[in-house]
Amino acid sequence: MTEYVVLIVGDADRWWTTMDVAQRKAGYAEYDRFGAELARRGHKITGGAELHASGEARSIPAGGGTPTEGPFAEVTEQVGGFYQVETDDLDDLVDCCQIIAALGDGIEVRRVVKPEDRPS
Repeated sequence: MTEYVVLIVGDADRWWTTMDVAQRKAGYAEYDRFGAELARRGHKITGGAELHASGEARSIPAGGGTPTEGPFAEVTEQVGGFYQVETDDLDDLVDCCQIIAALGDGIEVRRVVKPEDRPS
């Protein structure tokens, strides 16, 4: 099986700043449905997490330097969470991701680099 990371990209803070409890519960139910659908279709979730607000981030500039509070870039879209998924069917994994994309965030699916992918 090949391992992928499913990145959830959008207004990561909206879950905490603009959505009421009922909206958040409905959204979380869709994430539960996404996980169940992955399992039903033979994909295996191996890790992942929802991330707290981007304002809590600590960023270190490229090349090192003084860490700053908040996200690295002042943009409206940030990574709000991720899943690690093992699968033999990338196209079906992407199809499953439509469930959570429908909630309003962008989804990026990327293959994980394995040790054998690196030059020796």
